[in-house]
Amino acid sequence: MSHPDAGRPPSTGPDADRRTTVLESAMTTFARFGYRKTSMEEVARAAHISRPGLYFLFSSKETLFRAAVAQALDRDLTAVEQALADSGRPLPERLVAAFDQWAGRYIGGPLTHDAARVVEENPEILGEIVETAPRRFEQLVTEAIAVASGRKTALPVAQTLISTSIGLKHQVASRDLYLERLAVAVGLLL
Repeated sequence: MSHPDAGRPPSTGPDADRRTTVLESAMTTFARFGYRKTSMEEVARAAHISRPGLYFLFSSKETLFRAAVAQALDRDLTAVEQALADSGRPLPERLVAAFDQWAGRYIGGPLTHDAARVVEENPEILGEIVETAPRRFEQLVTEAIAVASGRKTALPVAQTLISTSIGLKHQVASRDLYLERLAVAVGLLL
């Protein structure tokens, strides 16, 4: 996955922390107001940074949005990797935990659902990240199933679980119900 500000050297120390904080504030602001209604001024205010300071870090709202979504997806994928790598837990538990990190935590919260929606509604701005992150998630789930179960059908099982997860996201009102029903699907497929 290419970084949205690929021309800039990676920051370390306080600069990296500041960038992370700004991107988290940006994602919250985009989730609250939507991409089109969010201004750089609102993001700057939420991040406790001057508007010129924000423009110094990110040349445009589009660049800021891409970076905020990339950071959120990278964080989600890292959490998925950690959940799946927890070899002390049975595969079904690891899969449910991975799906919770990928999708479950976006269900039922006041802004978390809006964060997922703002990403889904702006694929033309986000470019390849809307394809690469879900592909990486599918790959991680498939590998975990194949390694733990030795099943040659790992890919269709992973794809079926992903389809189930997408359906559940639109059917259930709470994270707990999502996890409960996903656990049933995992049990049926494994």
